[in-house]
Amino acid sequence: MIAYIANLGVLLGIAVILASSLNLMVGYAGIFSVAHAVFYGVGAYAAAKIALGVTDSFLLATAVAMFVSGAVSFLLAVPVLRVREEYFVVASIGFQVVASTIFTSWHAVTGGMGGLAGIPPARVLGWQLTSPVEYLILTAVCMVLVLAFIAVLVKSPFGRALKAFRDDEVAATALGKDPLALRVAATTISGALAAVAGSIYAFHVSFVNPESFTLDYSVMILAMVIIGGAGSLAGPIVGAVFITAFPALLNFIEMPSRYVGPVEQLIYGASIVLLMVFWPNGLASIWRLLRPRRPVQAAGGGTER
Repeated sequence: MIAYIANLGVLLGIAVILASSLNLMVGYAGIFSVAHAVFYGVGAYAAAKIALGVTDSFLLATAVAMFVSGAVSFLLAVPVLRVREEYFVVASIGFQVVASTIFTSWHAVTGGMGGLAGIPPARVLGWQLTSPVEYLILTAVCMVLVLAFIAVLVKSPFGRALKAFRDDEVAATALGKDPLALRVAATTISGALAAVAGSIYAFHVSFVNPESFTLDYSVMILAMVIIGGAGSLAGPIVGAVFITAFPALLNFIEMPSRYVGPVEQLIYGASIVLLMVFWPNGLASIWRLLRPRRPVQAAGGGTER
């Protein structure tokens, strides 16, 4: 039972990292992408190749994975972000399809559908990780570091400039900011952070293949951001918990396995529709509605109720 909970916690931490990194694009830069699983996959494959051929050091493998994934996202962003936002969504879908084909067909690097197996356990500062609990601790530390980095970034001048372009590009451009440079930087950082999740995944399961980095999973990551609430630090966390924990709850319900997938998709879709209608700011915004209102101070010194 402890191993099951620890493994679920690792998957939850990976989901939080992915959703939070995508939120940097969707929530703060206003760039809707349906290809985030690509950067997750690039990070996983890069970390796996380093672990299999160079060293089992988690820190070194993750650094290489972040560099490679950041470079791939930069190469995507520079030409594609010149188009209008709605066309970027279509372009990102095309990029996801192309990347999935490469993951499947480039046998020399990815191993094709057979994937890369036998990835050794991660080593962190000389400590070899062998148990699910140790991987849970590693995932929690990485998740906190990623969330802290994003929190500092969005409150920095760079983050404020991103939000300014998201809200009013014309006014922000008039202040002398370059929208393309800002959005390319946001996309590159987002892709690099997604690679952290990919590296954790590769070491944790000791196996990487294309089935984990599909268009369906890209849509699911985007759903985490939307359901939780884009443009807030808590939103992706709430969305990741909702989408990751829900399938685990279904395991405790007596239901034929062939119905589990359709039921999950039905509930995810219904959740997005209901949230867009009743709570467009996501689940993370509901607590504001439930929070008791403070009494308003009247001009004469009393309080209005």
